[in-house]
Formats: sequence, structure tokens, C-alpha cells
Amino acid sequence: MTTILRQWRPIHGYYLLKVPTERTIDELDAKILTILQENARTTQADIAKAVGLAPSAVLERMRKLEAKGVIRDYVARIDAHVVNRSLLAFVAVKTSEYGPDQPSARALAQLPDVLEIHHVAGEDCFLLKVRAKDAEHLGQMLRRQIAAVPGVTSTRTTIVLETVKETSRIPIVSNEP
Repeated sequence: MTTILRQWRPIHGYYLLKVPTERTIDELDAKILTILQENARTTQADIAKAVGLAPSAVLERMRKLEAKGVIRDYVARIDAHVVNRSLLAFVAVKTSEYGPDQPSARALAQLPDVLEIHHVAGEDCFLLKVRAKDAEHLGQMLRRQIAAVPGVTSTRTTIVLETVKETSRIPIVSNEP
């Protein structure tokens, strides 16, 4: 069993949580994860055939990967155009807050059209990935929701004209030599 040590250390006014952990992924786990990233609905029997294990062994490995936090969720990817959220934009947000406790980030995370929030280095504090119906809807979201969050001092928006690549798949490499 791996012991997870939590150590807070200050970096440029922020506190980073350093979590050393040993997450070994062997070749079979890597194959299972790759298959699940392609199609999370792949049956255990089909995965078992592909990796050369019994279905019960695949189930055990998947449960261990879930327990370790390697597999965090199983989701459906929805076509944004079909659900009337075809406009994709990235919003750089500056805030007046500093330090590990930033209520503005939690408030921004509650907005339903905000898909992702990343704490970033540089002039801006956060980078948001948002979906909107159209430019008018995006403008209303920026003025009425994002700018209204206490602590937000400015925003800079980039509208996506065309998406060349969009994936949630992470390249999997086993830790075995």
C-alpha cells in the first residue's frame, strides 16, 4: 500500500499541495485504460479478449484503478451543436485575490456554462473554457455572470472559430521498462 504524504509549501505567495504517490501502471493496465478511453462502454469480455485476461481479472484491475483514482469517471461526450452550445470560447480572468483560498474560483466553477477552470501562471489568474449558444449569449455571460463574481477585476475572451483537435484522451505509458 502506498502512503500519501501531504506537504504544503509556499511558492510565490501560493501554497502548492505536493502529493508524492506511486501510481504504477503496468502494460496490461495501460492497454485497459487505452481501450476505455476509446470507448468507456466496452464490455469487460471484449477488454479481456483484447488484453488476454479473464473478464474477472479485468474487473479486478478496473476496480483497483478506480480505487487508486486513476479512473475518475465514465462519461458521455455530447455534441455541443445538438444541445445549442455551439460557441466555444476561452476566457482569461484576473482576480484581486491571492493565496490558496480563492472564493472567486469556487464561484466561477458554479456557472453551468463554464466547462473548465485552470489556475494559470502569467498575467491572468484563471483560464476558463466556456460554451454558449451564440455571441450574444457569451456577452451576457461575461457581463452578468463572470464579471459579477466578487474579486474578478478583468476578463479577456478568445472565441474559437474552428476546432482542429479536441480530445480527453491521455496517452498511456506503462511504468514497466
